[in-house]
Amino acid sequence: MVRPERAWYVRNRGVKNALGQPVGYKVLPYASPILLASEGSPVAARAAFASHHLWVTAYDSDEMRAAGPFPNQHPGGAGLPSYIANDRDLVDTDVVLWLTCGTNHVARPEDWPVMPAARTGFILEPAGFFARNPALDVRPQTDVNPGGSCHL
Repeated sequence: MVRPERAWYVRNRGVKNALGQPVGYKVLPYASPILLASEGSPVAARAAFASHHLWVTAYDSDEMRAAGPFPNQHPGGAGLPSYIANDRDLVDTDVVLWLTCGTNHVARPEDWPVMPAARTGFILEPAGFFARNPALDVRPQTDVNPGGSCHL
């Protein structure tokens, strides 16, 4: 997979690393189209969450679904549009990141009768937790093999 180019950072200002910077995570989504349905269509109204790549809301245990609890039964506006309508503060609180991942499949003759796999996804990697690469804790070769050569 090609490494993504767009990234978002989520940082905890209350916790600093050894360099004095806030710890956090970097969110790297793979290429993913946003909603292709026509504006004003029932699909666009019910799947408004797919109109943006990333949404951030303050945590609320009642808000569990991006499209709302009944996506096929509401006329639109439920889910993320209603969650952000409250305009809750996102600083120094628990947040939820809602990342939209999907594909746009334009059918080809080669896709029938079995469509090949289409990949999508994201990378979530730590950003600023360490003052150096944590993999550098490997013991020196002299500690592992004092003789300096490999004997079987």
